[in-house]
Amino acid sequence: MYSQMEKTEGGDPKLQADMTDKERAFQDKIDRNIKIEPRDWMPDNYRATLIRQIGQHAHSEVVGQLPEGNWITRAPTLERKAILLAKVQDEAGHGLYLYAAAETLGVTRDQLTEDLLAGRMKYSSIFNYPTLNWADMGAVGWLVDGAAILNQVPLQRTSYGPYARAMVRICKEESFHARQGFHIMMKMAKGSDAQRKMAQDAVNRLWFPVLMMFGPSDKDSVHTAQSLAWRIKIDTNDQLRQKFVDQTVPQIEYLGLDLPDPGIKWNDETGQYDFSDPDWSEFFNVIKGNGPGNVDRMKARRAAWDDGAWVRDGLLAHARKKAAAKQLAAE
Repeated sequence: MYSQMEKTEGGDPKLQADMTDKERAFQDKIDRNIKIEPRDWMPDNYRATLIRQIGQHAHSEVVGQLPEGNWITRAPTLERKAILLAKVQDEAGHGLYLYAAAETLGVTRDQLTEDLLAGRMKYSSIFNYPTLNWADMGAVGWLVDGAAILNQVPLQRTSYGPYARAMVRICKEESFHARQGFHIMMKMAKGSDAQRKMAQDAVNRLWFPVLMMFGPSDKDSVHTAQSLAWRIKIDTNDQLRQKFVDQTVPQIEYLGLDLPDPGIKWNDETGQYDFSDPDWSEFFNVIKGNGPGNVDRMKARRAAWDDGAWVRDGLLAHARKKAAAKQLAAE
């Protein structure tokens, strides 16, 4: 539908006949699945959309360390502690890859962080929900990372080269995280009555927030049409949400847990599961900063930014010293 058009800022279709020569050449590359690279010409809106999406993705990886890092010292065994620590380190690495990809678009990591702290840039709403017990670590890995994988695997085919290449390693590691989370849930669901109740409670609390991770309904999404035209996104929010439900319901049943949504039922006509919509008023309230964990998450990020100033200053001074020495040697 969008292969021969892009969306203008006002949302009206812009046919190739109305494009400039540069825009036509740019769209033609995307239609032929040729990657856009940093030195290639690109529309300003394409660049801005990528900065927004990659920046929010990077922030989500970094903020996503916080609810899990809270459980490293309380993991039930040394092995679980080591696995969780490795996972949190992976998320930091994912943030690094994505910040590096964003830098190729002409924005610095400092600018992205300042935009986050000033409220001009967001991160995934799911990380504003608390992790109350150890079963939440299983649910986060299984459900949250499982949802992330469904969104991120197609992004390996996104039109912007640095973003697509960053996603290759990220997806491999996220797949491991999802399996690790499911393993925790298997142990909890097959454990004592208390453990089973914890597992059920975690699934019940996180189910709808996870569905919100994919973003608002397609009819309410501001950016989806344009992102599809430019292949910044490959699937719509609702398509990804449906894939997640279809994939996850059999897993819940395999664990022997109750479905967290009484509206879930198999639809023979569509060959998919029907399910209840999340409370979208809650979603928009959370992304406005009014979720149960927003204040704590931003407080932690501000503290990390302020406390790390001396490290950044030291690295910058060292880089300048090395550059000066190199220039002096060349002279």
